[in-house]
Amino acid sequence: MNDDAKDNTALLEDMVAIEYECLMLGKRIVRVAGFRDPQIGILDRSAYILLVSLEHATLSIGELSEVTGLDASTLNRQTAAMRRDGIIERIPDPQGGMARKFRISRKGKDSLQRQRRRNLGALSTVLTDWSSADISEFANLLTRFNRSVQERVSINNGRTGTSAGE
Repeated sequence: MNDDAKDNTALLEDMVAIEYECLMLGKRIVRVAGFRDPQIGILDRSAYILLVSLEHATLSIGELSEVTGLDASTLNRQTAAMRRDGIIERIPDPQGGMARKFRISRKGKDSLQRQRRRNLGALSTVLTDWSSADISEFANLLTRFNRSVQERVSINNGRTGTSAGE
């Protein structure tokens, strides 16, 4: 086996490992944060994602779609449930536009903060044996990886670059 073939084999093995670890991370992080257990989690995962998106901006359904990659019908169902729960509010566009916007309510901010504290506590427990340097390197690599994924998603959706709100 020549060096190029060895390099390709090692690269393929690394890619398989990354694919598997992403799959397992997605599965396990939901458990660690308590998103599936209403007795443990404060918010369900979809509400958490939308509240994080609304944390620093008021957004319309279209803008939420850009940020999250979700379609309008899914977002309409999710925002309706969140409005019923009192964690978001629908308001006129502060800039006078036609589209109505959503903003996080006081109850939503409190729920988001409680869920975030829970998430960070769970991460702290998971990373307890990691050095600060390892945590920093992991954060940087994970950020880089997520940006690469987002760029690919944007390109595949006929857009370039990253979505608004990132």
